[in-house]
Amino acid sequence: MAEEKYPINIWINEDRYSKLQKAGLADMCEEMLAGLKVLRVYANDTEKDKILKVFPTAKFDSATTKSIELLPKDVKDKIFDKIVEKESVNIMGDFLAAY
Repeated sequence: MAEEKYPINIWINEDRYSKLQKAGLADMCEEMLAGLKVLRVYANDTEKDKILKVFPTAKFDSATTKSIELLPKDVKDKIFDKIVEKESVNIMGDFLAAY
């Protein structure tokens, strides 16, 4: 059985979109509400549990989207910076290593 993956939605504004273009990742954005873009970063079970432990405001939506919500803005900013730095969305292990 494949391991579950849980999305963290990173909203993308024009500035972030420009950085993603430079990193070659702009095509990974998805159109959402009224033209807003979102980039999904996935966490596995172990990473999800660590996120929920390290960031007390974070919640896991087990009922509908199976996504990790309510991460502080500065945490999402750091996740985004790591995506650009690594030129990949597969960064949760690296990101969480700092915690």
